[in-house]
Amino acid sequence: MMDSPFASLPGAVVDDAGLQHVGNPLVEQRALSEGRAVVPLGDRAVLAVPGEDRLTWLDSLTSQALASLPPGVSTELLVLDPQGHVEHAASVLDDGETIWLIVDRPDAEGLLAWLLRMRFRLRVAPRDASDEYAVFGGTTAALSALTAAQPGGVPLVWTDPWPAVSTGGWGYAAVDPHPGAARDWAEVLVTRDEEKRIADAAAAGGLSVVGLSAADALRVAAWRPRWSADVDERVLPHELDWLRTAVHLSKGCYRGQETVAKVHNLGHPPRRLVALQLDGSGSVLPERGAAVRVGDDAVGAVTSVALHFEEGPIALAIVRRSTPVDATLLVDTEDGPVTAAQEVVVPPEAGATANVPRLTRLSRRAPAK
Repeated sequence: MMDSPFASLPGAVVDDAGLQHVGNPLVEQRALSEGRAVVPLGDRAVLAVPGEDRLTWLDSLTSQALASLPPGVSTELLVLDPQGHVEHAASVLDDGETIWLIVDRPDAEGLLAWLLRMRFRLRVAPRDASDEYAVFGGTTAALSALTAAQPGGVPLVWTDPWPAVSTGGWGYAAVDPHPGAARDWAEVLVTRDEEKRIADAAAAGGLSVVGLSAADALRVAAWRPRWSADVDERVLPHELDWLRTAVHLSKGCYRGQETVAKVHNLGHPPRRLVALQLDGSGSVLPERGAAVRVGDDAVGAVTSVALHFEEGPIALAIVRRSTPVDATLLVDTEDGPVTAAQEVVVPPEAGATANVPRLTRLSRRAPAK
């Protein structure tokens, strides 16, 4: 990626993904959550798909119903392989002339190459627009301080639909309220000139900017799946509760649709997402990919991990469907295994259109003082 314009901020820690934090990640999380800061999402890329056939074309290729998507309405899509595994993911916003896709940067090249191969003779012209636009995240109110790009006359502000169950979707998580229900999250596209203005305002103390680690911790606490963290080569959308916002179960045929329908209506996903409350007595967090065990038996792996400003050390993991929901799990770290209390995100009975009862969420930690 290009050099971050935020690298000169006091305390800034920047890597290839972008600004990670500005010195105090826990304080930054609270500021971001409360709408007192914005975060430059340097780990995102922007793909543009103009053309008269863009909506029906993407509708035919992906998991989401897009043929009648109104301008300014936010949704998300998945590209699946023929066996229903997730290959690509994107946040979606149309402005009446162009569909804008916000994607994890490592996924951008592959997704764009696939879209270009699938054009045939249709009137679409996918391109990478990351040199033109940057992405910022935060609450809707916080982002109102930024000037959204609007090349088609519609401000390019994507509002995360998670965790509400979108039209045609299905939610597996059985907790009520869902931990993401109170999360206010949006992402805005701005010109590169506006990005520089934001960086200058942050350097002058007129705008609070925080890092990517704060945004990711809030995502993990909301059980929100992400392509760059929680997707492997065999993940099905059911396993991450992604039918909730990224799949329309009654739309027309698309690649992988048969598997999606069979697992949801007749079977069960072979694995399931769990949220982990990690024992916080140690100082080392597990790495992504760390083994999750029941006793000596490895049952899965960590996909996302964070130190949350209220909940402490938390993680998301994918485990075998047969893993007992009441089992105390062990997670491998450099300092040895740590215990983890399991919160069921996708229950073992998910699929087969099971009527999963709603459960009150009881296991949140008391807020840190």
